[in-house]
Amino acid sequence: MVLPSEPEFEQALHELTTSLETFLKKNPTYQKALDIVQIPERVIQFRVVWEDDSGKPQVNRGFRVQYNSALGPYKGGLRLHPSVNLSILKFLGFEQTFKNALTGLSMGGGKGGSDFDPKGKSDAEIRRFCVAFMTELSRHIGQDTDVPAGDIGTGGREIGFLFGQYKKLRNEFVGVLTGKGGSWGGSRVRPEATGYGVIYYVEHMIAKACPEYSLTKPSTLVAISGSGNVAQYTALKVIELGGTVVSLSDSKGSLIAKEGFTKEVVQSVAELKLKGGSLESFRSFASEDKYTYHPGQRPWALLPKVHIALPSATQNEVSAEEANVLIKAGVKIVAEGSNMGCTAEAIEVFENSRKQGAGGVWYAPGKASNCGGVAVSGLEMAQNSQRLNWTFEEVDAKLKGIMTECYNTCLKAGSEWSGEDFSSGNVLPSLLCGANVAGFIKVADAMKDQGDWW
Repeated sequence: MVLPSEPEFEQALHELTTSLETFLKKNPTYQKALDIVQIPERVIQFRVVWEDDSGKPQVNRGFRVQYNSALGPYKGGLRLHPSVNLSILKFLGFEQTFKNALTGLSMGGGKGGSDFDPKGKSDAEIRRFCVAFMTELSRHIGQDTDVPAGDIGTGGREIGFLFGQYKKLRNEFVGVLTGKGGSWGGSRVRPEATGYGVIYYVEHMIAKACPEYSLTKPSTLVAISGSGNVAQYTALKVIELGGTVVSLSDSKGSLIAKEGFTKEVVQSVAELKLKGGSLESFRSFASEDKYTYHPGQRPWALLPKVHIALPSATQNEVSAEEANVLIKAGVKIVAEGSNMGCTAEAIEVFENSRKQGAGGVWYAPGKASNCGGVAVSGLEMAQNSQRLNWTFEEVDAKLKGIMTECYNTCLKAGSEWSGEDFSSGNVLPSLLCGANVAGFIKVADAMKDQGDWW
């Protein structure tokens, strides 16, 4: 049977399959689990008709991919972006399944969204779209069935509109969405969670691989791509710890800070992005001798020196060529804040560097390093079920614990199943292999217990 080309999903599947080679050789019965888990349990596609400000009808495609519920209700974000298609949502839902498994919380995997573009739309148009979108989506979700969250294009405003429409349609106030407002069921630390979680994970990598580049040192240079929620809070946590953030970017170009970004400048960028602005306009109130803007370029090839690289924008944003440039610039740690932020070719460059031993690059895939966001979404679900609201300190401590456990799980599985020899002590285990194998085993075993394969 010839299936339609789905490049993003095929890339994610190839990465998992390659990581599982040693495990499957020793445990061949799990091949059947791999055959089954790669097919989503359910794919929902629907029409979304909404009214623009001139009174004309507009139409978009809506999707929800309910990928796997072996470990709990489907859980994953709703992406609103013109690039949204089934391949991207299948890749995201597939990755989400194993990412959620690595949190240790009871969550299955899913993803959804629409090719609707919120940019350039009025608040009223976005509200009318969200009402139309949720009118259909509400038939397929529920607090014990499928709990969506935010993603690219879906922030607090959109979650509010979606939640309000669900409540009207179902006449119930339940935790059917996460990322809610703090006064109506949201969790503290949720806006910060993905970015903070990346740094909590990276701190463990640095401690093992290159403690001389501690994030408490201003001499440690950190390159970050993106300027949305993940990039903002990643940058703010680095600055809080004492490290130096040297780059941010968006779809139009990159902003390089010669002396590092300050907390105030990152907050100014956040305000700018909230209004729909681009970093290009940041030049109008940024000092030219401290900041340089590079239109149409990603930050990776613009930095003569960097120690930590954190792709935090979108998928496939680091190429093999850029990976080699980063190595020449002195990078030691690469951890994805975005989902599948590096191309397969870039990952190969980083993994080959790691295998060379001391001084190589240590790479962490997004399903491990950026699982903090969905982890706190899971904690929000728990708070909703108990009708409780934990303090910032309580949630932050739980997030740190989850990221520590995730790191240890990946490290152990990478040591055991990568098929490499670590006896010399110079080569670090593959966190890519570890994350994929550990996540897969947990999901596959749950599926077997529930009779989904035998």
